[in-house]
Amino acid sequence: MILVIGDYYSGTGPANVTKYYIDNLPEGTDYIRSRSKTARLMEMCVKIPHASVLFISGHSRQNIWAMKIGRLFGKRSAYLMHGAVAHENEINRVPDERMARDEKEMMRRADLILAVSRQFEEWLKERFPAWTGKISHVTNGIDWHLIGENSTDDDRNSRGIISVGGGMPRKRIVNICKAVERLNDKGYNITLTVAGDTGADTERIDACPFVRDIGLVSHDELMKEYHRNKVFIQNSVFETFGLAPLEALLSDADVLISAKCGALSVIKNTEPMDIIEDPDDIDELERKIETLLESDNHTRLIVNLDKENTSWKKRSAELTRILERLRIQGKV
Repeated sequence: MILVIGDYYSGTGPANVTKYYIDNLPEGTDYIRSRSKTARLMEMCVKIPHASVLFISGHSRQNIWAMKIGRLFGKRSAYLMHGAVAHENEINRVPDERMARDEKEMMRRADLILAVSRQFEEWLKERFPAWTGKISHVTNGIDWHLIGENSTDDDRNSRGIISVGGGMPRKRIVNICKAVERLNDKGYNITLTVAGDTGADTERIDACPFVRDIGLVSHDELMKEYHRNKVFIQNSVFETFGLAPLEALLSDADVLISAKCGALSVIKNTEPMDIIEDPDDIDELERKIETLLESDNHTRLIVNLDKENTSWKKRSAELTRILERLRIQGKV
């Protein structure tokens, strides 16, 4: 029995990934349902001894306890890394020594470290050469059921742009603002919708008169926002995967994505107009936004996605095989 341990309910990107796996892993898979810390710890103590292997999704101190309890009962664990917490906190100018220590302890204790994209796997191996032998990847899937939902052209803003990440400097939304300001000076009358939590760049972003900051919203509301805007931009300087550009594509939005994004492992047949080579190059951003406002790319990119191999059902089957190999290794 696979036991899934991790947040599946908060509505964040990593939580949504965990939920997709819970919904698609084989019959008999169990997960930790409790939400309070004390109840979760008690539930882990009851369920871990009966598990065949532990699939630990995401970073938390309680997940470290899951690894410790698992080791006591001879249970091997796979740690799914949605991001690089310490590195991302540094980029976002909010370093946290405790989180960095916890992340490194999880990597040390895990029997297998799974990145969410091939690009992220390669980055981890370069960053942590001592653990190269236990680092692999399982690419995030695509929820194809989202395609066509909320679909309507009646309320789509042909001069609307949306970006997700709030005030996190890693997302470089400030640079999108600078490019949009130039385009509006040329008469484009663009509105930039920004979704996500506050961060070090929030004040600078919100100071722009064309910005509509909607903050943290539900997944359903975010999908509606993708439909309301013509262009989605992910201008990150570091992005391990990110479901947002794929969900935007499924919402018929055109997509402009940084070359630093792991989602490019599944987005095929891209052209130069689709990719931001340098997230800090305002001239490039301005030029490529202008191109997409006058054309489109979502149809070309969607038809070149491999629907079967990118489904969560397929990804879950791949993960199941990986976890079974891990379980067998523990018996040798």
